[in-house]
Amino acid sequence: MQAGAGLRSRVSPLMEGSGGARWRVSRLVATADLRRRVSRLVEVSRGPRSRLFALVRAHKIRSALLALLILLSPVFWSMGSALANPAMGSSLPGRLAEWAREHGGGPVVVWAENLWYSHHAPPVGGKPAKGALPSAVHVSSAPPVSAPPHLPPPAPMAPVASPPVPGEGQWQPAGRLIDGVPAVYETFVRPDTVHTSVVTGVAWMDTDLLSATLYSGSQIPGHGPWSYTAPVSAQQSTSLVAAFNSGFLMSNANGGYYTEGRTAYPLREGAASFVIYNDGRATVGQWGRDVSMAPNVTSVRQNLVLLVDNGQPVSNLNAADTSVWGYTLSNRVYVARSGVGVTADGALVYAGGPNLDIVDLADVLARAGAVRAMELDINNDWVNFATYAPPSPTGEASAANGSTLVPGMAGGAGRYFSSWWARDFFTLSARPSARTP
Repeated sequence: MQAGAGLRSRVSPLMEGSGGARWRVSRLVATADLRRRVSRLVEVSRGPRSRLFALVRAHKIRSALLALLILLSPVFWSMGSALANPAMGSSLPGRLAEWAREHGGGPVVVWAENLWYSHHAPPVGGKPAKGALPSAVHVSSAPPVSAPPHLPPPAPMAPVASPPVPGEGQWQPAGRLIDGVPAVYETFVRPDTVHTSVVTGVAWMDTDLLSATLYSGSQIPGHGPWSYTAPVSAQQSTSLVAAFNSGFLMSNANGGYYTEGRTAYPLREGAASFVIYNDGRATVGQWGRDVSMAPNVTSVRQNLVLLVDNGQPVSNLNAADTSVWGYTLSNRVYVARSGVGVTADGALVYAGGPNLDIVDLADVLARAGAVRAMELDINNDWVNFATYAPPSPTGEASAANGSTLVPGMAGGAGRYFSSWWARDFFTLSARPSARTP
C-alpha cells in the first residue's frame, strides 16, 4: 500500500504537468481563432455597405455643422458689423463690449471690466506724465467790442494735491470768443491726494452767452429721425463754441429722454436731469423737485440720480450699489468718467478725465462750484469735451480748430462732425442775443 501510494505521488506531478501544457496549447489555439474571427469581421466592416453607412454619418455631421453655421450667421454678421462700426467705440474691445451689452451680455461685460480695472488701478503718488497736462488753451481772436451781458469768470480752484502743478486750478479762456468775451474757461486739477499723477479736466460755461442744444443719435436714444443729430452742420458750426458727451445707454440710465416735442423714453420722477429751455439756457436738477415739465422745456436728458446736491457730494457715494450708479461698472473702479453741474449763478461746469472713481468725480464738480451735478457717460471711449476756436468770429468750427479738454480724449474734437456718430451729445453755441447786431 505504501509502495503504490508513493508511485502515484511520483506520477501525479507529471500528469498534472502534461495537463497544464495541454491547457496552454488550447488557450493559444483559442486566441488564434479569436484573432481570425476578428480579422474576418474587420474585413466585412470594410465592405461597400459599411462604407455607405460611414458616408451617411459624415453627411449628417456636415449637415448639422452647416445648419449651425446658418443659424449663427446673423450673430457673426451682427458682431462683425459692430466691430467695424466706430460709433460703437474707438477700440475693438470697446466695440465688442457694447455689442455684448446690446445682446444680453451685460453681466459678463461687467464682470470682465471690473476684473480688468481692479487690476489696473492708477498708481499711487507720482507726477502727471509728460503730455497728460493740457497744452496752451486754444482761443479765437476777436476785435474789441461792447461786451454783452455775461457772468463773472470763475474763481480759481484750490488744488488738493501738494505741491501743486504749475497752472493747476487756474482758469484759462478757451474756444470761440463772443463779441470779444470768453464764454468757456478751462482748467485742470488732480482729483485726490493719493493718485497725484492723475489729471482731470474742468470746463466752466457761461449760460448768459451760450445756448445749449441736445443732439440725438440713431443709437442713443434711437426712435429717429431727429432734426438735431450728428454731424453738426456747416451752418450750425458757425456759432459752435463747445460740445460734450451725454449719458449712459438708455437701458442703463434709469431715466428718460425728451426732445423736439417727443418722449423717446418716459421721464422718471427723482432722476438727475439736464434740462434745456426754449431760450437755450440749461440747468441740472432732480426731476420733480428742482425741474419739471413746462411749456418752455425743449429737452430733458436723464441719467441716474444727482451726484452733487446742495453744493456737496451726495451721502451714498461710498456704497457699492450698482442699482444707484449704473450697471456698467462698479462705483469703486477707477475709469474715465464725466459729469456736468450747475453753479449758484447758473453757469454750467463739466468735469472729465481718466482714472476717476465716483467719489473723486463728485468732489471735483463740487470744488468747481456746482450746487447740483449729475454723472454722464463713463469709460475711455465715451468721455469727450471739445472747444472750437475758428479764426474769425463767425467762422465754421471744425476738428482742425478744435481741442479736447485733456489730451487723449477718444474721438478728438472731430467726433461730433462725423455722420457715423450714433450717440446723443450736447452743444453750446453763441447765443443769438449776445451777438453784435
